[in-house]
Amino acid sequence: MADTPRFTIGRRAFLAATAATLATPALAQVNGAGTTEIERELNSSVRRNISSFRTLNWQPYFSNLTKGAILVDISSRALHYWEENGQYHLYPCSVPLTEDLTRRGRTSIVLKDPNPDWRPTPSMKVRNPEWPDYVGPGPDNPLGTRAMHLGWQYYRIHGTHDTRKIGRRSSNGCIGLYNEHIEALYDMASVGTQVLLI
Repeated sequence: MADTPRFTIGRRAFLAATAATLATPALAQVNGAGTTEIERELNSSVRRNISSFRTLNWQPYFSNLTKGAILVDISSRALHYWEENGQYHLYPCSVPLTEDLTRRGRTSIVLKDPNPDWRPTPSMKVRNPEWPDYVGPGPDNPLGTRAMHLGWQYYRIHGTHDTRKIGRRSSNGCIGLYNEHIEALYDMASVGTQVLLI
């Protein structure tokens, strides 16, 4: 396939990209202080709250597309997905808040959760003791409408109810997508899909 890769970008991502210079900083939620990067010194020459929409080829990163392949570029805040047939999809994402929360390397999807519930990890509870011990599935769930567990404990690719976080350093280690994007990715990816975070 020497043709230009076909890819999809969600409507929200396109609108975010075109309105980037007008964006204002997202403020942390009342109960989530310190969980969202707050941008300072906004000006028209610096793009904020936006992922880098640069298409990539899968060959430099994967030896094959068996069961599909997900590449998460932490620096550009973008998730790239190639279906097994080569169809390409590109989504803006949220990434870990700090380097010490960031995990890089190869893993795979080990579990798909169509109706996720959420519990803070022990380290999250230490940093944020006021957080609840459990949030059931539903509109206020921090994992959004779908979650895919990675081979690393506590790490997931999931949706989010707080769309201000997309395109920012805002997570405690996971990769977050708009709910409409995680639902699309969830339907395409499978247990065993290879994942690389760079």
